[in-house]
Amino acid sequence: MARHPFRFGVVVRKAESGRAWAERARLVEDLGFSTLLVPDHVLGPRFAPIAAMTAAAAATTTLRVGTLVFANDYRHPVVLGKELATVDVLSDGRLDVGLGTGWMRADYDGAGLPFDPPKERFERFAEAIEVLRGVWSDGPFSFEGKHYRITDLVQEPKPLQKPFPKLLLPGGGPKMLRLAGRYADYVNLTLRVKADGTAPDETDGGLDAFLRKVELIREGAGDRFDQIEIGTSVQQVGVPAEKETWSAVNTSRQDSTPQVLLGDTAQMVDKLRYWRDEHGLSYYVLHNDKDLDTFAPVVKELAGS
Repeated sequence: MARHPFRFGVVVRKAESGRAWAERARLVEDLGFSTLLVPDHVLGPRFAPIAAMTAAAAATTTLRVGTLVFANDYRHPVVLGKELATVDVLSDGRLDVGLGTGWMRADYDGAGLPFDPPKERFERFAEAIEVLRGVWSDGPFSFEGKHYRITDLVQEPKPLQKPFPKLLLPGGGPKMLRLAGRYADYVNLTLRVKADGTAPDETDGGLDAFLRKVELIREGAGDRFDQIEIGTSVQQVGVPAEKETWSAVNTSRQDSTPQVLLGDTAQMVDKLRYWRDEHGLSYYVLHNDKDLDTFAPVVKELAGS
């Protein structure tokens, strides 16, 4: 099992102005986080991801920018591929591409988008990865799939990162985890979501289920498993309290996983070291930037080690 250095990201959703957004990005960089990530939902108080990533990259020098995660159903991968190649060039190769199927039913209903069954959304997503890799490669690209058909397309600019920008995939269910093993540079372990898109699946969760997800990545990855940086979103930090948690997640079954880090800095550091050294999880995303002050000492202690 590879022992990757610790890496930390943080999800930042919005700011009151362009200046405030730039200041937030520089703070995240100064605190030692490697990556600023933005979500992708139609509803709610969130910046649109491509503009937000570009502005954050322009305000910083080493900070990587990315998404947790683009919803594939909202954009054709040819269009998204050109946008992302442009961001990669403008950021000097600091782009991480987080991509998922799309899952939150309220987004689809609010925007009038069809919410297809999980099998169809997953198949379309798997094709989209192939299309993105194709349009980022040299030479004319053609593709004939169930959902996308591309003919002799030569698209520019090409990404600065070779062969492709880093790919971050979420992993909750078995098919997604095995696909992540095949393609991802980073995997963010999540809870499986309900087929109807209303919330995370309450039957998922707990230590055994969490560890099984790592093994599913291994099954999909084969010989490339040690190249993948695996981690998860940290949804609760510090002392036990009534805290906001992301989306509709119930963290009560996650206390034994690194998604919940309770206690003082030393206790949080010790828990993350255990999970990296024993189970290979090295990339942690703080899912609420309101917790920056609490989590920053952990990042200072562990980042890069």
